[in-house]
Amino acid sequence: MSACSARCVRELGIGFVPYSPLGRGFLTGQIRRIDDLDADDYRRNSPRFQGENFEKNIVLVKEIEAIASEKGCTSSQLALAWVLAQGDDIVPIPGTKRRKYLEENVRALEVKLTGAELARIDRVIPSGAAAGERYAPHALRAVNR
Repeated sequence: MSACSARCVRELGIGFVPYSPLGRGFLTGQIRRIDDLDADDYRRNSPRFQGENFEKNIVLVKEIEAIASEKGCTSSQLALAWVLAQGDDIVPIPGTKRRKYLEENVRALEVKLTGAELARIDRVIPSGAAAGERYAPHALRAVNR
């Protein structure tokens, strides 16, 4: 969410639910190569999961994993803690199919990030750093950008 968008929703008293706060699974640490996805997984057609974009995004994931390791939490927990630190009016709802990941995600509430840690995360993955479009061209046409 851009600073302008955040300011606008706050001025209007509107809460914000970020879509895909774990980067469509990238920030879970479970995806290392494209073959980690099932053959019919929709992400195989997502620009962020293809070729050079995939490789660039994995580099960003490794940065988050390093910070999470230092912090003693998972990359998912760090990512969710970062979202939660953006304000009480921002509520991430990560999708999951397994109870163990739900429980892991809830433990993100226990991860407290300092101002320095938040700044470091913003430095290593600034807004717009992800390589590739969010959606394939046919899907992008359906999105109100």
